[in-house]
Amino acid sequence: MKDVFARLATDFLSTIVFIAVYFTTDSIVLATGVAIAGAIAQVVYSRIKGRELGYMTWASLGLVIVLGSATILTNDPRFVLAKPAIAHFAIGAIMLKRGWMLRYMPPIVAETIPEYVTFAGFAWAALMFALGCGTIAIAMTGDLKLWTFYVSVVPLGAKVAAFAIQYVTFRTIVRSRIRTARAAAGA
Repeated sequence: MKDVFARLATDFLSTIVFIAVYFTTDSIVLATGVAIAGAIAQVVYSRIKGRELGYMTWASLGLVIVLGSATILTNDPRFVLAKPAIAHFAIGAIMLKRGWMLRYMPPIVAETIPEYVTFAGFAWAALMFALGCGTIAIAMTGDLKLWTFYVSVVPLGAKVAAFAIQYVTFRTIVRSRIRTARAAAGA
């Protein structure tokens, strides 16, 4: 669990730095510049430590540099605020692959209700697209306080709620199917 939180902190470091610097200085240009420098430093540090960097790390760095530069050049925060939406869209696109979720399920779920798992995979993709659209809508307002609340609360809350609903639903359906199979075998 500690490793998961460390990875999340690493993934969102440039966003965290951006928010902290902006709310401390009230300067979009400074906050964006520090976030870009932080993202570059993070990649350099990882390379020095000999860590292998995946495609998403490089894509994230590219987005921070491109969108951050657009923010600095135009003094418009909406560019950098839209960055999390791109990540949601990319993850949503990956989740459109039929059956992607089956490998993450316990064997009893994958064997008993594979059609529901496939449907849930598409539902997760739809959730990612909805979160991305929400991020862009909030970013377009240019309201940094609203954006900060949205990106730090809404996606996490939506994912926790979706996981809880999925867990209860899958558990209920699997139990029902097992009871039905036992009743049919005993008849």
